[in-house]
Amino acid sequence: MGAKDLKFNTKTIHGGQQPDAAYGAVMPPIYQTSTYAQSTPGEHKGYEYSRSANPTRTALENALASIEGGNYGLAFGSGLAAIDAVIKLLSPGDEVISTNDLYGGSYRIFKKIFEKFGIIFHFVGMQGVDAIKEKINVNTKLIWVETPTNPMMNIIDIRAVADLVEHTEIILAVDNTFATPYLQLPLHLGADIVMHSATKYLGGHSDTVVGALVVKDKELAERLYFIQNASGAICGPMDSFLVLRGIKTLHVRMQRHCENGRAVAEYLRSNPKIEKVYWPGFVDHPNHEIAKVQMNDFGGMISFVPKGGSYEDAIKIVERLQVFTLAESLGGVESLAGHPASMTHASIPKEEREKSGVVDALIRLSVGIEDVEDLIADLEQAID
Repeated sequence: MGAKDLKFNTKTIHGGQQPDAAYGAVMPPIYQTSTYAQSTPGEHKGYEYSRSANPTRTALENALASIEGGNYGLAFGSGLAAIDAVIKLLSPGDEVISTNDLYGGSYRIFKKIFEKFGIIFHFVGMQGVDAIKEKINVNTKLIWVETPTNPMMNIIDIRAVADLVEHTEIILAVDNTFATPYLQLPLHLGADIVMHSATKYLGGHSDTVVGALVVKDKELAERLYFIQNASGAICGPMDSFLVLRGIKTLHVRMQRHCENGRAVAEYLRSNPKIEKVYWPGFVDHPNHEIAKVQMNDFGGMISFVPKGGSYEDAIKIVERLQVFTLAESLGGVESLAGHPASMTHASIPKEEREKSGVVDALIRLSVGIEDVEDLIADLEQAID
């Protein structure tokens, strides 16, 4: 049976992997080395310097390609380093269309770093393709999609966006961090690049910072590999090992994240002290029908607003939580709570934030894999 024939749960454990050639180690060893012996100049066993390639990172990159249904994987020092590599495909004067509801760090690198080099960014609501179509012109080179979006959980139709740019030179990149390949496979829906903050669900244990890109096209992969090596924002062998370990349990963790996420979302919606709950599994959630088609479940990320809530109300709730930890990040086995306006999205101007719904009272939850009764009891005492 070829690797392409394996089902997803098997790919998380075996995809792109072989026992180590030296001693048959089942888990790829941590090759904690910067350089490699050569028999004569230019002749080596496939590795010469660990910025260019490292066996542990190669094992991770192969696993990433396998679970996303791609042909080439690239691992970076962080999710933002991976985004940085994608934007470096562009030139001054090129234009990017991005969703107006996206991770604050993505917005920051677009606006504060790359805009001053002459790259133009447009931020639009992508729940339909009309707003994207209006911004496309001869200078458009990249469309940047998050779905579900961070933190409003908006759903963007990847297939519809891919159809919109078919037969053009526009690259479609999808940040798949919230969904993971367990729930959604953007390359199968027509995307050119899939990006992950592997720090989150892929690593799954809040113990490393890694970014990832996966592509199908060889020429695009070669351009990105060049940028990866030339810019040097790679992840080390220990981080590679930790994410590879995390991937092996991705399927069982995501199953519990989804189960707990559903229970928490339904509890919050039934609580009279909660005004709004954002979770794509609700039948009245915008683009719920699209989520049903392009996702296998609805994930463990939820945002909500207390009734009549204010900045102070949100802060009181997150400070009272005892099982949920008030912290940046998401996707770990432990449940986390965050206040986007002052944490993950603080770099976005208030006026821009609020246009997309990121109000001061919004709270974002990353629902972990604990007993869900404990999570609900914790939310109840914090809200009451």
